Amino acid sequence: MGEGSRPGVVKFHAPEIVFGEGSLVEAAHATARLGGVRPMLVTDPGLTAAGWVDELRRHLLDRGLSPTVWSDLTPNPKDYEVTAGHEVYREAGCDVLVALGGGSVIDAAKGIAILAANGGSILDYEGVDRASLPIPPMVMVPSTSGTGADVSQFCVVTDTARGSKITIIGRSLVPDLTVIDPRLLTTMPDDLNAATGLDALTHGVEAFVSLAHNPLTDHHALRAIDMVTGTLVRTIDDPHHMAARAAMAQASLEAGLAFTNAILGATHAMSHQVGGLLDQPHGVINGVLLPHVIRFNGASDPDPYVTIAATLGLDEARGPAADAVEAVAARIDDLSRRVGVPRGLKQLGVTEGDLPRLAEGALRDACMSTNPRTATHEQMIELFRTAL
Repeated sequence: MGEGSRPGVVKFHAPEIVFGEGSLVEAAHATARLGGVRPMLVTDPGLTAAGWVDELRRHLLDRGLSPTVWSDLTPNPKDYEVTAGHEVYREAGCDVLVALGGGSVIDAAKGIAILAANGGSILDYEGVDRASLPIPPMVMVPSTSGTGADVSQFCVVTDTARGSKITIIGRSLVPDLTVIDPRLLTTMPDDLNAATGLDALTHGVEAFVSLAHNPLTDHHALRAIDMVTGTLVRTIDDPHHMAARAAMAQASLEAGLAFTNAILGATHAMSHQVGGLLDQPHGVINGVLLPHVIRFNGASDPDPYVTIAATLGLDEARGPAADAVEAVAARIDDLSRRVGVPRGLKQLGVTEGDLPRLAEGALRDACMSTNPRTATHEQMIELFRTAL
């Protein structure tokens, strides 16, 4: 709840949304409409190689704009990369940020926007509503089906000195517009498709059970859970099946709308620590952790998982609530295995000696504040241990 909110009053933040095959050109129209003259197009080498950067750049030029393309990024954007991007933005006199890529590209663009208006280091803005000055307009074009960064008020950046990810949250970080063109999803590698799909699934589950969930987020969360579990494998088996791609794009969107308003929980709080430590794909870590967190939270309050089980058509939804919790965890665990996620964190490089540090960071993470069950330091260590 925002300051001054009353009990029973909910807020629902969302950007303008353009959705559909062939919609990429709308990003150029929106940039001009937002006052752009010299937009900064933030992207990565993979999107450049796939040809999408050239297509969008051409659309921007056709609108009479002068784009600066910046793609000096790695997965899980680093603090120093955001700083470097901001220097390019400032030197080129840019005025609107256009992000073409996955969650890492979009988070980097948000970080650049924060620095463009507020200065300093991106690490200064960890937490909620720390960036006080209005940031430049942002147009997002997601190339993956999972992160939800294109509609969210979240920005996640790696603090390279600490070896951890920081979470920046603020209403101003909700982009002005997102353009979702399912064509872009066809050039995703299978491992990225699997990782981002599991990220969307985690967003749906965590938003639905979050302490901050509300009637406006619940429907989006359940739709996302159902669509990912029913569609993700198809997009890996048949990458150019456009109906399946469109369904996953919608699932990512709905999950994003759910979690940016309901926030998240322990899976993300834990995943941010592992990702910061090992620079591993965020969605893969979620796929490993989510079943364990479901069991942990379900032991305290199983009822929300009965609804999820019913949404997934699981027979256990009609039995004891504890059985529904286990059925949901097992269904997600099975999906993770089918798309190639490792069985445990140990396979990703986590060791027993890392657990106290990981637990400390997870308990400090902003996402933990809306997890439905609190955890002590020892309980968090044990939760990480069960996922090894």
